[in-house]
Amino acid sequence: MTVTRLLIIKLGDTLPHVRAAYGDFEDWIAHGLRKSGRMLDIEVCDPRQGDVLPPVRARAPQEWPLGGVVITGSHAMVTDREGWSEHTACWLRDAVEADLPVLGICYGHQLLAHAMGGTVADHPEGLEVGTTDIWLTHDDDTDPLFSVLPSHWPAQVSHRQSVIELPAGAVHLAYNRFEPHHAFRVGKCAWGVQFHPEFDIDATRAYIEHLSGALARQGESIHGLNEGVQPTPEAASLLARFAHLASEATPRTHAG
Repeated sequence: MTVTRLLIIKLGDTLPHVRAAYGDFEDWIAHGLRKSGRMLDIEVCDPRQGDVLPPVRARAPQEWPLGGVVITGSHAMVTDREGWSEHTACWLRDAVEADLPVLGICYGHQLLAHAMGGTVADHPEGLEVGTTDIWLTHDDDTDPLFSVLPSHWPAQVSHRQSVIELPAGAVHLAYNRFEPHHAFRVGKCAWGVQFHPEFDIDATRAYIEHLSGALARQGESIHGLNEGVQPTPEAASLLARFAHLASEATPRTHAG
């Protein structure tokens, strides 16, 4: 039996009442990854708590290599340059150089861009929260993660900061009216997505409620945002697709 080793780098926690009811970011991500049908060994590493990130490359032939890594969202801000965040950014640079499959989600998307020389800052229009349509750029119709998707599809979003400038050489993959950089690829197999493929309807509505004051001050209709929440199967499918690609790319798998 071949098993692919995947790492979830946990850089944040969801809202306490959401976690109590539905689990946390890493649980939702792991659930999506397992829909690939591949045999996965999923580890969670939390650098905020002092967890040590594993080597990007196996140090000896007998070591079981990483097949890929997913970086979670966070309520922190990349621009705060926390020590655990900057350390993870350095690790990500090594991962991209080693062609390790990477998927950064929301904060992870922004951190990947920052690590590779892009610019992250507050979005000039404020918050984007709810379900929104995402459009492919078609800048790379052969992209192994995104090319299987239709030209546009709905996704769950919740963010205040954005990738204002992509890293040099990055491939721009997706956008919408509010957010020009909803997805990109850097290197051969490192992707950042500003939207949340792991969020479901309940998680999205919880964030609309949590941020309702700020959204109302921004001129948003809370009723309209809640009415607009819908399932996002195409966005959610990216987690299973990523697990499939990581499994195919792993140079050596563990047999047990």
